[in-house]
Amino acid sequence: MQSFPLILCADDYGLSPAVSAGIIEALVAGRLNATGAMTNQPNWRPAARDLQALQGTGQPQGALFGVHLNLTMGKPITGATALAPTGGFPQLSTFLRGKLPREALADAAHEIRAQLDAFEDAMGRAPDFIDGHQHVHVLEPVRGLLLDEAQRRGYAGKVWLRDSADRPDRILRRGVETKKALALAWFGRGFAKGARAHGFEVNEGFSGFSAFDSRREYAADFARYLAQPGARHLVMCHPGHVDDELKSLDPVTTTREQELAFLLSDGFVEAMEKAGAQLAMWTGSGTRSGDS
Repeated sequence: MQSFPLILCADDYGLSPAVSAGIIEALVAGRLNATGAMTNQPNWRPAARDLQALQGTGQPQGALFGVHLNLTMGKPITGATALAPTGGFPQLSTFLRGKLPREALADAAHEIRAQLDAFEDAMGRAPDFIDGHQHVHVLEPVRGLLLDEAQRRGYAGKVWLRDSADRPDRILRRGVETKKALALAWFGRGFAKGARAHGFEVNEGFSGFSAFDSRREYAADFARYLAQPGARHLVMCHPGHVDDELKSLDPVTTTREQELAFLLSDGFVEAMEKAGAQLAMWTGSGTRSGDS
């Protein structure tokens, strides 16, 4: 079986201390090769120190650290009174409607800038990639604001962006959360083309959609995430431990521990080997393989 490169990215780093601790555990074990940080969360600064401790140590091999742009959970770094009049970010449906008032649009642009600044200030460098909580980064008008800001910062050719869409035939053959994946492919259509036009690399192939149902067998779903891989396949995941802070912020709790347990198990290694997947990352148009 021919092997294929895979980026396995843990979303929501910095969401809570327990979530971050679980992701660090999986990174150190070599079971992830990327994580995206929610830099608007109060836990980002202490969590960033743990990521910094991994940089330059050679462990994990070549892990990538990025920004998990967040406009739908918690509070903005900026005042953002037009975007977040109650103090907290609006629900995803606000962005799915596709239009924001001029004042809210300006707030969103300022918040994107602030979250990228927060990463750079804490890590001392630009992120390796940018994606988005609930995939808000691929939606209009957010995508335009992000592409303009990333280009203004000189990220083109240096920072890659997550394309949350995949081909419908691949989605249907995997058969995991098909409606959700197809809906996002529709809402995210054109994102990859726009990103490339601005000078940014993107993944080609995407999976990892979950019902966040603790009754489901995550190992079986993960095996299907590896089916029908794209040339630059990216799988998102949501591992972590659970603490009271997480419970107060997000309904996704128990399944995080289930995902983490699987990633740290022999079953993960077996699933990767059976599918011919290798944790790898790309630089420019090439890929560099790491340990799986």
